[in-house]
Order: sequence, then C-alpha cells, then structure tokens
Amino acid sequence: MVTGTSQEAVRRAATRDWSEAIRAVTGAYFPHELRPLSPTDRLDLSMQTVDLGPVTVGRIGWGVDVAIDCAYPDAYEVNMPLAGRLESRHGRDQVVSGEGTGTIFPPNRTTPITRWSSECTVVGVKFDRACLEREADRVLAAPLPGGLDLPAQIDRRSAATRGWLHFVRNLTADLGETNAMLCDDVLKRQLSSTIMTGFLLAMHPDRRSAAPARPRIVNRVLDRLRSDPAHAWTAAEMAEIAGVSVRRLQEGFQEYVGTTPSACLRDIRLTRAHEDLLAASASTVAEVAARWNFTNTGRFAAAYRDKYGRTPSETLQG
Repeated sequence: MVTGTSQEAVRRAATRDWSEAIRAVTGAYFPHELRPLSPTDRLDLSMQTVDLGPVTVGRIGWGVDVAIDCAYPDAYEVNMPLAGRLESRHGRDQVVSGEGTGTIFPPNRTTPITRWSSECTVVGVKFDRACLEREADRVLAAPLPGGLDLPAQIDRRSAATRGWLHFVRNLTADLGETNAMLCDDVLKRQLSSTIMTGFLLAMHPDRRSAAPARPRIVNRVLDRLRSDPAHAWTAAEMAEIAGVSVRRLQEGFQEYVGTTPSACLRDIRLTRAHEDLLAASASTVAEVAARWNFTNTGRFAAAYRDKYGRTPSETLQG
C-alpha cells in the first residue's frame, strides 16, 4: 500500500506485491529492474521518503534478498545500510557496504546492486545531479576538472563524514512525526541545502581549505551570469562588471574556475535548460533552447548530450 496526499510531504509504502513495490520505489527514486535472489521468500517492502526538491531522503528495506539494475538518471544516489549488507559492482570493482558506511552511485551509469540482503534497511539520499554540481561549485570554490569526483564508498574515518551520516540517519528516523514541518517549502529548501553542503564538505574535507578563495572580480561576474543567463552577454560586458580588462577576466576565470567566462555561461544555461526539460515547462526542445539563448539547436543538443548523457528530447519525453 502506498500512501501520501498533497497535504503530506512524507511518502510511505508497505506492500508484499512485487509490481506495487517497483512502482512505489520508482516513484520515489528511480526506474529500475528488480530481481529476487530467493524466489521462495516473500517480499515485505517498507519505505518512507520525503522529497525536498533537489534532494530526496528516506529509508527502504525489501525484506528479501534482491538484486537491482539502475542507471540513476541525472542524479547521484547514496545508500547507507542501517543493518545487513549492500553489495554492488562499480565497473570491475565490487563494493560492499554495511552498518556505518555507504555506497555512492554515479549518475547516468548502470551500477548494479548485486545483493541487497533481506535484513538490510538503507538510508537513501538522492541528489539531483545539476543541483549538487552547482552547489559543489559554490561550496568548494575551486575548479572541478571533469565534474564532481566522488568515491564509490563513504569513508567514515573523518569527523565530517560521521557527522553527516548521523544527521541524515536522525532526519529519516521518524519522518511521520516531522511531516507537518516538511510540508513547508522554505524549510525544505534549507534542509536540502544543508544536506548537500554537508555531503560535499564530508566528501572533500581538504578541498575547501586548500582552494584559494575566488577574487571578487570572478564572483561578481558569476553572480550576474547566474541571475540572468539568458542575456546575450559579451566579453566586454562581463569585464565591465568585474572592473578589469577582458584579458584579466579571462586569466581570473582560468586560474580560479578552470575555464572561460563564456564556458561558464554556457554551463549555467545548460543547467537551466535541463531543469526546464525535466519539469516539461515547454512543449518543444527549440522553445527551451531559445529561452536560454541557444541560437543553434543542433549545437545545443550536442552540448546537452555531452553534459547529461542523453538528448534534450529524451529528457523532455521523460
């Protein structure tokens, strides 16, 4: 049985029916292929989740040994067992997580869970890819070559990691009692930001302290680009905002961001377009491309595919 209304933030599911269980977990997390490893055992799904916007958190257990195939479309997933074992295959590596640790699943890549044990209940955290990477850019204030680099498993030896694990475990311990609070949009935004920031600092404990702070000239331009990415920004306009020459602005972006101002602008526009396509806020890809000042839909589609691993039309169609 799946429960939840427009007045409820918390989504609950409890069922022994395989089809119903797949639909419930797909609705809260991802489309997936589920296989029982012990056909004679009886499913006993128990799930509670809350959607905070860019972050979904909850607890889920199947009650039987299962295997799951999932590509985690456009999202990072972190699964932390409260008991039992979670075994998964990351390329050629086998990752086994138990109580007190967790497995990190990358976006847009099939990473099979080869065994989710019957006694294993996990705390599951789903991060929207674009939002987490945008938060990483803000929080870590340092270039991220090749995107967000995360390990396959959480290492709880650091105090920051242990603190984040403890926070998320407590948050999901009794979602029913906090349902009224979690209906508030302001609180949801604050919670999702806290969860993302805590996770990033736990995963990159040395990155923030080691990275040089971005100078004001870079931050000023980034703030303006993010506030109005659809504007047809020129290099001269961006340099004027920074109060430096075009050459000095280019040097500042290369040094502190690792790319050019125009490349940053394109990435911001791609992120906004991606969010619109996911929300189906337009009827055509061309409309979304024009909204964010992509004048060539072919080039937009190619850049979008490079960033998200799928075409804009595939995202729009869901």
